[in-house]
Formats: sequence, C-alpha cells, structure tokens
Amino acid sequence: MTRVLLVDDHAVVRQGLHLYLAADPNIEIVGEAENGLEALELVVSFTPDVVVMDLLMPVLDGISATREIRVKHPNTEVIALTSSLEEHKVNGAIQAGAIGYLLKDAKAADIREAIHAAARGEVRLSPAAKEKLLRDYRAPDMREHLTAREILTLQLLARGQSNAAMAAELGVNESTVKTHVSRLLSKLGLTSRTQAALFALKQGLASLE
Repeated sequence: MTRVLLVDDHAVVRQGLHLYLAADPNIEIVGEAENGLEALELVVSFTPDVVVMDLLMPVLDGISATREIRVKHPNTEVIALTSSLEEHKVNGAIQAGAIGYLLKDAKAADIREAIHAAARGEVRLSPAAKEKLLRDYRAPDMREHLTAREILTLQLLARGQSNAAMAAELGVNESTVKTHVSRLLSKLGLTSRTQAALFALKQGLASLE
C-alpha cells in the first residue's frame, strides 16, 4: 500500500485526483492540503510515502514545500503535478528534490504508475519536462573519472530502475545500492536520483529510449 498526500489549491483538482487514484487498491489517500505550508504539517502527521504536489499555490509554493519535505523527511518522495512547463518551474522542482514531474493532462493510469514508481525510488518525468530539462540542465564538470560500476549505476538510474532492480543488476543487496548511489551523488555534486539520471542523459551515458 502506497500512502499518498494530495496538495493543490483547487478543491476540484484534488477531488479529481482522489477519484482517479481510488481506482487503485494499492494507493491510500492519507490527506489533502491546499497549500505548501499545510502540506508540511500533514507530512509530519501522516508520514506519506509520496506527495503529489502542485507548484503554483498561495501561502507557500510547491517548490519551497518540496525542498522542505526532502530535507526534513527524506523517506517521503515528491511528484510535481502541474500545468506549467516554465523553465524555472521545471528546473526548480527538480533542484528542490522532486523525483517526478508530470503535467495535469497526464492520463490517470500514468499518474498512478508514477506514484508507485516514486514509492520505489524510481524517476518519472513527462516527455515534455524531460526534453526541457535536458536542454536546460547544466551537468557538473567531472573532476574525477567514473568507474565502470559508477557508469552502470548512472545508466540504471537513467532507466528509472528501483533499488531492488539495481541490486539484481549489480549483484549486490539493496543497502549496498543505496550506498553506491549516495557516494556517486556526492562525487558528482548532485542532490537527487533525478539529477543523476539527467546527468547520465546529458553526458551520453544513457539515451532517452
């Protein structure tokens, strides 16, 4: 069961999402918030696995709320769900630590799949957001050479693989995968798996397919 918090300042959007997600017996809606500040309070109360976050909201916007959640509650993943493809919104959400970025015209099945993927630690980006991120993303300079194992880890991240799938591919356990990913992010000066996936794509270590 994946525990989900819905955050959007429009009640009709939250109601629609609730209806879409209720069709999945493995998703439990634990709460709803109408702004980022309320979302922060509910994350403390309900400890959701995934927060589905609008970006344009009063009181506290979705990017700021995402940043706070990822710092204070690293076990809670955030998916940005918005109608905006503005450069500063897309980049801002990913820099804040969102593991996914979907547009509100996404199919209900795609939103449900992205929520389960986020709970497994897998990156999900809408095609339009991925193209914009790749065009605008500035990959850090590699001051150290990457090992073959690190390159493979990056490729698996770019494919959106879960820790379990990566562990099977690398022949290690999941805790070792987490250690590998953490060290790799530190080495590259990155802060999230999403940024690592973008780095691999930008450097030609993986393809959009």
